[in-house]
Amino acid sequence: MTTSFAFTGDDDSSKQLVLLASVCSGMLMCKIVYDLTGFISPLLFSAYGKLDSKVRMEWNNRGFSTFHAVFVSVASIYLLVISDQFDESVHGDLVINSTTRLSESVMGISLGYFVADLMMIFWHFPTLGGVEYVFHHCLSMFSIILSVTSGQAQFYIFMVLLSEATTPFVNLRWYLDASGQKGSKAYTLNGIALFLGWLVVARILLFIYFFVHMYSHFHQVKQVFPLGFYSLLAVGPVLSTMNLLWFWKITKGLIKTISKATGKKKQ
Repeated sequence: MTTSFAFTGDDDSSKQLVLLASVCSGMLMCKIVYDLTGFISPLLFSAYGKLDSKVRMEWNNRGFSTFHAVFVSVASIYLLVISDQFDESVHGDLVINSTTRLSESVMGISLGYFVADLMMIFWHFPTLGGVEYVFHHCLSMFSIILSVTSGQAQFYIFMVLLSEATTPFVNLRWYLDASGQKGSKAYTLNGIALFLGWLVVARILLFIYFFVHMYSHFHQVKQVFPLGFYSLLAVGPVLSTMNLLWFWKITKGLIKTISKATGKKKQ
């Protein structure tokens, strides 16, 4: 492995320390952004002060959800596209085993986010999300833990983490709704952006590429340790099915929103 961040099994203690620090950093990030969102929002949005305590709590929660989504999306793009970590011309068949301090730190921070968010979901259940959110978070945490501890299949983990790029649009839709702007032009435009982002950028077509890449690189995928191998085969289809169901809901919501907007123009 030629990348300057690469390390071997001799660095296990250092690796564990970096992972622990990253997870703690991710959880601390959530706390800081949660508090900052609660501090800044009343200064920028008059509607925030009129919300009840549960809605304000979810508002702040979606603040660190958005922050994590932006962070992990940028990091995924860098690792997948810009850096040479998963460049086959550099690593060849070792791509499936490619791991760096940077990639494992990013996954650790993301793991910290999922832990913090899941704790809030349980504490306020079902205000912040139902069973499907618990299942999604547990599945994500399970996959990240397997990959970060084994140092394998990180390419596919970052492809899945890239799908978080649609989360800011999901949260913005909720913010507009909570602040009484569901009928606004911004709500409609955000709905269109969410639809296109979900379809093209980060969910549907991305997972199609995910499966195509796995098929064409199956000789590498088979090098993953047994639990990781079978999890890789199972988790992808499960997440893609969930994304299709959510995409169907987004599509129906967009059609309803556009229909209402068109009806108002005709009147």
